[in-house]
Amino acid sequence: MTSSRSEPMGLRERKKAKTRAAIQRHALRLFREQGYGATTVDQIAAAAEISPSTFFRYFATKEATALYDPVDPVFIEAAIGQPAELGPIAALRGAVRVVLGQLSEEEMEDVRQRQLLVFREPELRGAIMDQFAEGIDLIAGVAARRTGRAPDDFEARNWAGAVVGVLLASFARAASDPESDYLVALDQALVHLEAGLPL
Repeated sequence: MTSSRSEPMGLRERKKAKTRAAIQRHALRLFREQGYGATTVDQIAAAAEISPSTFFRYFATKEATALYDPVDPVFIEAAIGQPAELGPIAALRGAVRVVLGQLSEEEMEDVRQRQLLVFREPELRGAIMDQFAEGIDLIAGVAARRTGRAPDDFEARNWAGAVVGVLLASFARAASDPESDYLVALDQALVHLEAGLPL
């Protein structure tokens, strides 16, 4: 592909990402204002000034607007791109600092509000468990690439499960405590894991 064709493609992808973010932002605002159950796709579409059919081009369901985390793929790439001499947990800690450290206060508050919604809504809480299962696959892939193991290696998957567990615990704590620092909570969770989870 030539550069003259790749540039419009990049612009198109950025426009899609901007539209997806706007839809999610309006959805989360409506969920806070009137409740998740009382909010409809039509209301979200109207708030985002799009048609319901456009909404469904970006999100398959209302639930998906709460579950979608735009930070995930960026975090995985940042973890893979950390210096080779870092161990797997140090690479994750570095990725957390890089990715979340670039978010504005408003974006961090959006992250917190989304996590709070997911953990408080029974319908969403069940669905997020499926996403954490997928997260084990993603993080095992990071471990595999950084250590030269296969993604289905027992130890890599076991380690990934432990990472997901401590991240889940820190997400729940940060989401329910408006005074907590999200970045600090994640880093503390990974430090505790690296120390062997001592009690």
